[in-house]
Amino acid sequence: MGKKLVLKKQKRLVASLNKYVCISLFIVSIICCSEYRTTYSFSDHVAPIIFNNCTPCHYKNGPAPFSMHSYHDVAKRAKMITYVTSTGYMPPWPADPNYSHFIGEKILTKNEKMILQKWYDQGSIPGDTSKIQESGFVPMSKKKYGNPDLVLKLNNPFIIPGDNKDRFMLTKLPFELDADTNIRLIEFVPDNKQLVHHLNAHLITYDKEKSDHLKYVKPILNGDIHNDSTAFHQLNIPYSDGGFPKLLPSVSNYLPGVEPIIYPDGIGGYRVNKQSAILVKDLHFGPTPIEDSDHSYFNIYFDKNPPGRQIGEFILGTQGISPVIPPLVIAPNEVKKFETETIISEDISVLTINPHMHLIGKKYKAYAVEPNGDTIPLIKIDDWNFRWQYFYTFKKILHLPAGSLIKVEATFDNTLNNMDNPFNPTQFITGENGSMKSTDEMLQLIVSYLPYQEGDENLKLE
Repeated sequence: MGKKLVLKKQKRLVASLNKYVCISLFIVSIICCSEYRTTYSFSDHVAPIIFNNCTPCHYKNGPAPFSMHSYHDVAKRAKMITYVTSTGYMPPWPADPNYSHFIGEKILTKNEKMILQKWYDQGSIPGDTSKIQESGFVPMSKKKYGNPDLVLKLNNPFIIPGDNKDRFMLTKLPFELDADTNIRLIEFVPDNKQLVHHLNAHLITYDKEKSDHLKYVKPILNGDIHNDSTAFHQLNIPYSDGGFPKLLPSVSNYLPGVEPIIYPDGIGGYRVNKQSAILVKDLHFGPTPIEDSDHSYFNIYFDKNPPGRQIGEFILGTQGISPVIPPLVIAPNEVKKFETETIISEDISVLTINPHMHLIGKKYKAYAVEPNGDTIPLIKIDDWNFRWQYFYTFKKILHLPAGSLIKVEATFDNTLNNMDNPFNPTQFITGENGSMKSTDEMLQLIVSYLPYQEGDENLKLE
């Protein structure tokens, strides 16, 4: 009698389990079938992914080789898009998101990659494209401030010879205003985005009347631009008595695919007298096999409000406040590691960092160690790519207390396994003389910061 009761209970248990298994399988099949039945369209699913992550580089005359403004732009490349996104090759975002986070991260989720794949598999369906506006790229500066108040341009286009050599330009663009003025943003706009590699620009503001500095200045090309005194005299920057006007460093910077950094109100901005100038320093044109030209310019946006807290900057490594150890020399067929570090003497509020190497850079890592021993991750790049260098702005201000150590660790690969190696056969590559030529090397970490004020660590920069 007892055995029969046990058997009945076992049968009931098995039946109950089978019931739950069947229900579970049924639910899973519904989910799978539902996912399979979902029709993915460009208008409803794909356009937001493309316009947010791809169009900022893929626009007419942009740094990327083709536009991604519309359904037709994207549909004819759907197969390629699914491949480069599934492999992680695109969109380019070198920084490791598991190490640190920044504003404007372009990293597709698994779901976004799945949508792009299924959209292609289903025939790249357009959907109702009438309800979306084709995304012609609009810079953040124009979205926020509208049209510029002043446009500064070189008098004539610059001709770039087709000899496969780097070109560097240093020049001055004077301007005269009706009165002393507040400036919110100075935006560099490259004309030839295929050849303009980077730019650093400073702001000169004259503290007394002077007219001769406004005359036309001939640019300095491929000269000794590191000798500031000689270059400044060639560009007619000093006063007639030999004194120098006020120079504000790094008011505008550019790298391919990078928009100007716009900080929240209360941070940054400049006050200039009515006679001022942009000092164009380190305008780098990459090599080209055919003759080309460039006529880049600056958009300047005025501001009714006085400037906010002044942004400071320092550089670790090449041309900076800390040496590269060991000296930056990489022998042929050598993979070699280098470091540079500094200890900060005051509390700072870090806004933006810019890691920098050239063609044979391979890995990059920067972090801070507080006096109490806590490690603060700054940035980690496991697969360095010279073509994709960003100014990385933290989502919130990062407070580093006085006495903190900032350290950079980098690896350079001077072998033929490095597909970006500019030499075959390999050659000695050095960065000791601070050359900015692509075929030489650099190791830098550029840090933009504010002197710390209580509560800075709670300020959002987005």
